[in-house]
Amino acid sequence: MLRTMLAIIRRELLIAYRRQADVLNPLWFFIIVITLFPLSIGPEPNLLARIAPGIVWVAALLSALLSLERLFRDDYNDGALEQMMLMPIPLPLVAMSKVLAHWLLTGLPLIIISPLLAVLLSLSFDAWLAVVVTLLLGTPTLSFIGAIGVALTVGLQKGGVLLSLLVLPLYIPILIFATSAIDAATLGMAYNGQAAVLGAFLVGAMTLTPFAISASLRVSVN
Repeated sequence: MLRTMLAIIRRELLIAYRRQADVLNPLWFFIIVITLFPLSIGPEPNLLARIAPGIVWVAALLSALLSLERLFRDDYNDGALEQMMLMPIPLPLVAMSKVLAHWLLTGLPLIIISPLLAVLLSLSFDAWLAVVVTLLLGTPTLSFIGAIGVALTVGLQKGGVLLSLLVLPLYIPILIFATSAIDAATLGMAYNGQAAVLGAFLVGAMTLTPFAISASLRVSVN
């Protein structure tokens, strides 16, 4: 099963390599949003540091939505999704493999470019570290939760708006605790509690959402 999961992840990475625009567009969107705020409100370091948590995480949520729709859509259109559902491994493991590959392509790059955020938003080292921790814990949860919405709308012709309506309310708790953690770090306070809650969200998402995704795919495909 592990070998099959790795093969699915490798397949997703190869497809993304051949369609680099699908991977780079959300990342460019994230960078552009982060860049526009300092240009629009001015280079005041205290103001930028104060609004940085909201900027970072709103941009992360929107960029995640941009990349979600292609998670199952291409496989559904070419019939590969039905073949995956017939593979001799549980469908939840297939779903988890695709979600992990999606995070490697969309969430991990946000963490890699996080030093750029620290420069643009005048973040202290502690605040930047909190940004890294919250992105590391929060972005996989965004991928897992968003995959449920994608699985429910994969059979629809124009499911993008419906996907946003389904997913965005579920993202709000992650947004609240992530921005709270960065705020606390900016003020020099501990954010262990917020990080623990984000970690609990991640563990719960990894445990439960693959089953919800597989059930949604069976409903959508059948």
